[in-house]
Amino acid sequence: MSWKLCVFEDRETLHLAPLVHTRPVYDLRLGLPTLLERALWALRPPEACLHARATVAPVAARLYGLPVNPAPLEGGLLLWNGRALAEPGEVLTRIRRAATDREPPRRFVQDGVTVAAWLPEGLPHPLPDTLLAASFLDELPEERVEGVRLIGRLWHLIDWMEQAFAADPATWERSEDATDQAVVQPGAVLVARERIRLAPGATIRAGAILNASDGPIYVGPGAVVSEGAVLVGPVAVGERAEVRVGAHLRNCVVGPGVKLGGEVHTTIVHSYSNKAHDGFLGHAYIGRWCNLGAGTTCSNLRNDYGPVTLYNEALGAFEQTGRQFLGLFMGDHTKTSIGTTFNTGTVVGVSCNLYGPGFHARYVPSFSWGSPADGYVPFRLEKALRVAEAVMARRGHVLDEAERAVLAALFEQVHATSAG
Repeated sequence: MSWKLCVFEDRETLHLAPLVHTRPVYDLRLGLPTLLERALWALRPPEACLHARATVAPVAARLYGLPVNPAPLEGGLLLWNGRALAEPGEVLTRIRRAATDREPPRRFVQDGVTVAAWLPEGLPHPLPDTLLAASFLDELPEERVEGVRLIGRLWHLIDWMEQAFAADPATWERSEDATDQAVVQPGAVLVARERIRLAPGATIRAGAILNASDGPIYVGPGAVVSEGAVLVGPVAVGERAEVRVGAHLRNCVVGPGVKLGGEVHTTIVHSYSNKAHDGFLGHAYIGRWCNLGAGTTCSNLRNDYGPVTLYNEALGAFEQTGRQFLGLFMGDHTKTSIGTTFNTGTVVGVSCNLYGPGFHARYVPSFSWGSPADGYVPFRLEKALRVAEAVMARRGHVLDEAERAVLAALFEQVHATSAG
């Protein structure tokens, strides 16, 4: 019998700000797929829908074309936590079997967190347009599971890049080699060729070096690896992305439409962001529609080699990460000037405009404008929207009402918090 998958956001999503301010949590990218794309690929539901906060629900609908917060939810319903990685294995097989075999209702729990829930008769009431509380499904019988990877903190994204990216089936097994439909110019060097996959329309220009000895490499449709660029696997380059002349990438995800140059290590750039010039990014996560000016650099290691702390907006404080290497986390639509520098373990919010010499604060709230010397003032909403509109138009995209609304709501939230 048919059943439906619904991917939901829980309260722990708050700990992943500022990356989740402008998107549902399951739109975070790990490897080339997002968390939602991973769930759809691994669970193979006959139907799917989404749960999202009211502020990001229109964005979720536009991004994925699926029903968001539908009501009623009748018939067999499998709820899946949007922070959970749907990785093939015993737990995923067990959870999917509960749906396909129409088992009695139950909740699959790991360390007190609901990973998934099966409701053979669906939900008698609609999902709220808020983050789901831990108690939402308490009435269901509990079945404990172990081994599910949950993204609970920003640095967990980097942990995954170090631990799982090189062997990630959701990135590598779905990408077929189509070298006969790609362009590999004379003088390009491809090492460990059997681990390199080129999609139709990919271009590898003269002098580029792709070395897959330490991990696989994928170059997506219409993507370009420019002259003199060096890619040391694992590296995944998304559709229509551009790796710039002389770039040096290692253990990186270059999302769709990204333009990336300089030295970049153990980093995810989500989509449509630019770091086209020299400068170092390490152990970092950059959102959408960001632009990092020439020479923008982040530190990923303290001078004393000590453990790195990172600011958690939900807690309003720095917390220990247990990591020695950790760089920059940047929300969507943020811009930096030439020569901008960031210290180890820095969190920068959405729609910031940053400039000037010296290290910026290790936490810069959303809609900040300023420099280390001058301090920060609010970036006016109307100006931030004009900049976003201009940037997106250059790539043939429109700042639609869903995106405007989520930015406006975040602006009001930031200023309400600061006023309080």
